[in-house]
Amino acid sequence: MTKQIRSVDAAVRVLEERGVRYAFGVPGESFLGLLDALSTSSIELISSRHEGGAAFMADAVGKLTGQPAICMGTRGVGTANLAIGIHTAQQDSTPMLAMVGQVETPFRHREALQETELDQMLAPITKWAVEPPSASTLPRITAEAYRVATSGRPGPVAIALRGDILDELVEDEAFSQGATPVADPPADAVAKAIELLNSAQRPLIVAGGGVLRDGATAGLVSLAESLQVPVATAFRRLDAFPTDHPLSLGSLSFGTTAPVRKRCTDADVVLAIGTRLSELTTLGYQIPASGATLIQVDIDPQVISATYPATVAIAATAKTTIDALLNASQANPAPDRAAQNAEDRAAFVAAVESPGNVANGVDPAVVVKAMARHLPDNGIITTDAGNFYSWVQRYSRFLRPGTFLGPTSGAMGYAVPSAVAATIVHKGQVPVVATAGDGGFLMTANELAVAAQLGLPVICLVFNNRQYGTIRLHQAREYPTRTAGTELWTPDLVKFAEAFGGQGIRVEQNADAEDAVRQALGHDGISLIEVMVDRDTIAPGVTLTGVEGVAPR
Repeated sequence: MTKQIRSVDAAVRVLEERGVRYAFGVPGESFLGLLDALSTSSIELISSRHEGGAAFMADAVGKLTGQPAICMGTRGVGTANLAIGIHTAQQDSTPMLAMVGQVETPFRHREALQETELDQMLAPITKWAVEPPSASTLPRITAEAYRVATSGRPGPVAIALRGDILDELVEDEAFSQGATPVADPPADAVAKAIELLNSAQRPLIVAGGGVLRDGATAGLVSLAESLQVPVATAFRRLDAFPTDHPLSLGSLSFGTTAPVRKRCTDADVVLAIGTRLSELTTLGYQIPASGATLIQVDIDPQVISATYPATVAIAATAKTTIDALLNASQANPAPDRAAQNAEDRAAFVAAVESPGNVANGVDPAVVVKAMARHLPDNGIITTDAGNFYSWVQRYSRFLRPGTFLGPTSGAMGYAVPSAVAATIVHKGQVPVVATAGDGGFLMTANELAVAAQLGLPVICLVFNNRQYGTIRLHQAREYPTRTAGTELWTPDLVKFAEAFGGQGIRVEQNADAEDAVRQALGHDGISLIEVMVDRDTIAPGVTLTGVEGVAPR
């Protein structure tokens, strides 16, 4: 007689065998069977304080390890809270498994407690959303969900779990994992790409998340050196290329320095690798500029030419393509661009090292530079959304892949949960710094309770200007001298940190920054540095006074 096991145990075993290591969520009565199965598995079960935090944690694990993590929520309410992190994973091409509780089969389609059509609700923000109709189908569908989440352009997959099918017995079957096909870049396309790059006057490489997913940063460094072409990283892919390299021009986003903006928009040939060329990466779809030539490499054919027509289109992994381009470039030496590259790099360095113009309060650049000096090369920085990010992007240094986490979706509340997850992945052996504004920080700062419960040494660097700064700047430009809804009251964040058993440090003048950073990095527990930023200091080199012509109230 064939051995039988619970369907949920079979599903969890499928994920264990494929290397899934973490599950995050808020416990719910609709998936008690899943919680029970996880408790006896090798997958580490971590209870978050909000489903949104759980999804952000799962996204961070997917980025750092390449393996999807599980995030869990119950029925309509918990799943709705998960949605922000699921959407972030979709836009960031992060593998993720959302396993959400659903109403029991006898009560379905009767508007039972918290009932909604979860697969339909999540379909627009996932690669696949499915509700297994029976216990016997759950293990097979789980295996397929993992395959979909990790193949091609990775992304989130959602499985709605009817509570009653989880404990039903099913036949103990094995679901082997199939091989993932890898397409080699066509030789003629590789040759054409090298020809275009070698004949260009102002070539540029834009490196995206595909480079990080493939572990191709070292190969990209060799390719850039062989081609003698500078590299700018895509929005919030800061660690895809080492920032101290002579060919690095930093990262592309709303905080990009003026010399780099000009150099990148002037590029006549752009090699885009593993990036969908989003709005912020292209500086509002200005890269490539009209008339420029695009060579686009991406694992997903649907991404290629989506925002700009590609002259050379290569639907393959970043790694295989970089290797092929490198081999071809060595047989076809690039022209000498040393003088121009040195000039471009010098302009970039001068821009990021120029002194700030902060008249009052703390200059965020001073604090970020202090952190860059003291954070070891393997230290990880996570970031939220907000104007503070411009300082983090401009003045931080990223020398290794896997040292930056940030949402390309622009989601607020990402920094703290992702920092907690990064600390879990590295077992507290690598310093992790969550950077946020006071608005975004308080959206998910409750997840510090997870760090406290697990004894994790998480550092928070919070820039407090007592307002939603990004929107305040938009208001200054669109409705000068008028504000609506952007002013904030912020609690005493030093005491807030102490409430979690951590230490709080307030930086009220530039001279305090160095000691604050040293103290935080030397503390074996939760640390929070509250940086008091004047309301007028709204972005690097930008003040509200300068935008509006009057001092902010």
